[in-house]
Amino acid sequence: MIKTLKHILGFSILLTSITVGRAQHSFSFNNEPVLAKYQDSLVALNSLILASENNASRFEHNAAFIKTLVNALKTPFSFAFPFDSLKTISVVKSPDNALRILSWSVPADDGSYRFFGAIQMATTNGQLKLYPLIDQTDNLKTPYEVTDHQRWYGARYYEIGFVPGTKPYYVLLGWKGNNQKTTKKVIEVLSFEKDLPVFGKPVFEGSKSVASKNRIIFEYNKMNSMTLTIDKSVNLLVFDHLAPFTPDMEGNFEYYASDLSFDAFKFVNSKLRLVENVELKNEPNEMDDFYIDPEDKSTTPVKKL
Repeated sequence: MIKTLKHILGFSILLTSITVGRAQHSFSFNNEPVLAKYQDSLVALNSLILASENNASRFEHNAAFIKTLVNALKTPFSFAFPFDSLKTISVVKSPDNALRILSWSVPADDGSYRFFGAIQMATTNGQLKLYPLIDQTDNLKTPYEVTDHQRWYGARYYEIGFVPGTKPYYVLLGWKGNNQKTTKKVIEVLSFEKDLPVFGKPVFEGSKSVASKNRIIFEYNKMNSMTLTIDKSVNLLVFDHLAPFTPDMEGNFEYYASDLSFDAFKFVNSKLRLVENVELKNEPNEMDDFYIDPEDKSTTPVKKL
């Protein structure tokens, strides 16, 4: 995977003067014309990223994209602006309206991905409070360790849930990409300690292997899709059960796909308890089908094998 240290450091430097904090507020929005102009610039830069034919050009345009995005977010009350014209950027707002996460990926020439993002907090005065998310996937000792926003297990998040309690946290569902053979998705846990974001938390209950993990990572054949969504109507986090095509392929995730059954995590007493072989009356909303490879729109997902 390409090393993009100077771009990562540049992202951090851009944000060093921005104070960070946590709040829950609703407020009016009155800077839409200014932010609409920023959005137009971001759309143009994003087009350049997608049209780039090599890593150097792609990450150079992405660095300009980051700088423009930070300037846009510095606009008072930018928290209320949806940035919905940025089709390749995920913007998810927490159910308690306390924060939102902007995240995206940049493909590398070798078929891998580098992820970028930021947590933007709601504020009463509309001023910017932002945590940059620095993708350090390749530098983590294990993908299951607890990290902070500067040592992020990068992903593009498409859904967020809130788990209340004495120590509340957020559940993030994300597309991880991976390489030319497999795709990954992740169930991430975001909490705050001393007003700073913490990624990963031992809230999963079930089998011994599940209970020992701070996040859940799925890996499967790149030409297939996987359901991973929050079903609020039944209080479940539902996902396809992945299995190898044949028993002798166990552990080789290039040959993993859905076996037509569903498992779930049930929200119980601030924990996520594993429930296997869930019977569903209706097919889950598979809003994330196109996350097999967002850069290759010609690829048709195989729903079930």
